[in-house]
Amino acid sequence: MSTSRPTRPAPLAALALALVAVLSACGDLHAPDSRTGAAPPGAGASSPSAPGASPHVEPGAGDGAPHYNENNAYRREGDMAPAHEKDARREADRIRPVLKRLWEEREWDPATVRAALLRLGYEEERVTKGGKRLGGTLTVTGMLARWEGDGYVTPEGTRVALRVHDDACVSAFVQKSNVEVRTNGPYPETGCFEPPYGH
Repeated sequence: MSTSRPTRPAPLAALALALVAVLSACGDLHAPDSRTGAAPPGAGASSPSAPGASPHVEPGAGDGAPHYNENNAYRREGDMAPAHEKDARREADRIRPVLKRLWEEREWDPATVRAALLRLGYEEERVTKGGKRLGGTLTVTGMLARWEGDGYVTPEGTRVALRVHDDACVSAFVQKSNVEVRTNGPYPETGCFEPPYGH
């Protein structure tokens, strides 16, 4: 009676280990060949985990993030008709000197700013709880709270919005550090006011 031992899978195991070693070296950077000073073929190729441009980048996407335009649509102002833009610039030119004077006088609280702009003949905008406009064109509010350090802080100052036409606005602010007046189309969710980040 003959006894035979099953053959060991040693050659198969050695082949598998060699294959793993070869495959795991893909994408690695290797030192230049000391004989020629040249890098071995394939050296310098980026590894699959190397950061690169997203294949989902939208044209005009600010930071290249996927869905940037979709996620920031609320921050895109509407277009103004050329004639309405001209009207908005004219109103901005009326508001600018008033806000600049108040800034120079260090008067940037909402009540003072509102009173000064109402003297120009504007009427405060009135809106229902449902968002329907009832009349008026001027909105004056305090500044938005923002995160500083370990909590929210509301800086001194005032934000101004003037609806010149349905598609044309003047937006402005006056605060301790500066004053700004500009024209813009309305924003989808916040009207004449530019919406804050972090939607």
